[in-house]
Amino acid sequence: MPEDSRKYRVRKSSIHGLGVFAARDIKCGEEIIEYLGEKISKEESNKRGMRRQARAKKTGEAAVYIFELADDFDLDGDIPGNDAKYINHACRTNSEAVSDGEHIHIVATRDIREGEEILYNYGYAFEHFPEHPCKCGFPECVGYIVSVEDRPKLRRFLSRHAKNKRLKGKNPPQGKA
Repeated sequence: MPEDSRKYRVRKSSIHGLGVFAARDIKCGEEIIEYLGEKISKEESNKRGMRRQARAKKTGEAAVYIFELADDFDLDGDIPGNDAKYINHACRTNSEAVSDGEHIHIVATRDIREGEEILYNYGYAFEHFPEHPCKCGFPECVGYIVSVEDRPKLRRFLSRHAKNKRLKGKNPPQGKA
């Protein structure tokens, strides 16, 4: 694709490492990019995911670029040429990943202006939230990468956890009494 007709550019992101940014205005419903990768079994996906998560804890780099593709297969996007792997998570999004069971496409969920970072919700399950802090910085950020459906549950959990810490004196309230 000629450079001047691309819908996106990869560059440094204030959210995390590299990000994907609109190179031109993108309309709601328009496909932005296909998430490319190696089709792997769930068993292989789990092995790679655990190995990469351990490496990421040591290095601080991005951890896993594995996407659920279908019931039996995932897509490992950690391959050269997959610019979609640089799309960051945010609690306020402008795109979503759409799978047809064979391919994953990133599609705009609203109009995106040229220069705007392309963001979608990674949608991790509540059970895994401690492993995935969110760095989006939006006012509605819940602090962790979880599915939209699990955000209320996470807020309740964090509220109870903070209250229990205060009651035990481990985290005294700040400010005036």
